[in-house]
Amino acid sequence: MATETPPTELWRLLPVPIPFETVSVVGLGYIGLPTAATLASRGIQVLGVDVSLKAVNAINEARAHFSEPDLDGLVQSAVASGRLRAYTEPQPADAFIIAVPTPIQHDKSPDMTYVENATRAVAKVLKEGDLVILESTSPVGTTEWMAGLIREERPDLVAAGGGVHDLKISMAYCPERILPGRMVFELVENDRIVGGVTPGCAARAKALYASFVRGNIFETSSGVAELVKLIENAYRDVNIAFANEVANVCQRMGLDAWEAISLANKHPRVTILNPGPGVGGHCIAVDPWFLIDQHPKHTPLMKAAREVNDGRPHTVIARVAEVATKIGSRKVCCLGLAYKPDVDDLRESPAMEIAVHLAKHGYDVRVCEPHVEDMPSALETVGASLQDFGPAIADSDIVVLLVGHTAFKDIDPASLEGKTVIDCVGLWR
Repeated sequence: MATETPPTELWRLLPVPIPFETVSVVGLGYIGLPTAATLASRGIQVLGVDVSLKAVNAINEARAHFSEPDLDGLVQSAVASGRLRAYTEPQPADAFIIAVPTPIQHDKSPDMTYVENATRAVAKVLKEGDLVILESTSPVGTTEWMAGLIREERPDLVAAGGGVHDLKISMAYCPERILPGRMVFELVENDRIVGGVTPGCAARAKALYASFVRGNIFETSSGVAELVKLIENAYRDVNIAFANEVANVCQRMGLDAWEAISLANKHPRVTILNPGPGVGGHCIAVDPWFLIDQHPKHTPLMKAAREVNDGRPHTVIARVAEVATKIGSRKVCCLGLAYKPDVDDLRESPAMEIAVHLAKHGYDVRVCEPHVEDMPSALETVGASLQDFGPAIADSDIVVLLVGHTAFKDIDPASLEGKTVIDCVGLWR
């Protein structure tokens, strides 16, 4: 008697599609530009798209418009070879990768405006047989929602039946998993998840990523792929929140959180992270809210973790206020503004939040961020000054270490004598 092939085996029986000659990457920021330059390095013609004319001009001049190790060289090579060109409007291509921002609004709900605008813009230049991939972190169901937008914009691409799976194009979701400071390396080496609205769509997306990814590429549905991205970062957020909660308890008891965590980690089945001033970046600080917003009654742990981590900057601010009152000085040096060590990325940075709050509330704030050249406007408007760490420390009575940049690791301890030091990352323990 014949046996039915298990659904998981059907994915393996799909034919391998032909390669894509031209790929459009929509959104040339921290994810899109490394992806575009990497694709170009594999001999694919890449048409980059961004609404920022400044970014487009920089790329066409063979320059990355933000700092990332090895990215400048990759962009220079791609542009010089003629395989990477940037535009402000989508151009016809065989495949489209959408990597635009998905911020959260004041009520913590996702703002999908950039995804909607990009989808509608791409829809205008689609042809039968094209592939559209979303990489932006999004609520579960977004890829199928985008398919609905394309059906609205391009009814000529809807096959008989008119359902979301009857488009004459392929649609998939592939979440990015790269870390600032290691983007160029991890883009190629990390495993990827590709989720299609149909198994055939997933197979086509896998064929595209196989052109440059050395890691494993796993196929699934678009909904599962969207969920995977969210739960990866929610899991990390919960673990960070535990460490930050331990730090809050230790501060109340006058104990060293880093020492306590280090000793607890001697247990063979315990691996506690180190605490910090909060959680930043556009992933961990944002992604859990997408699930919480969709399922508020079923995500109490994720919500609690977000509240713990969002509250950490206020704990640091309260500590600075306590010290300032005690020593009678409001001259503060904030070391670091980025959301993590050794990058220039200030998105959702708790260090920025702390520095801005202090400056707005009457503190004489000097900030040092070795990875940016210009004072961020949010700090400039509140009267803070950007300085090298030597003068900044010398002119302050309170030194708050907010980011564990390598440049801060070997600061001469003598320069800190007579200062009150608040080390939020345990770098100087």
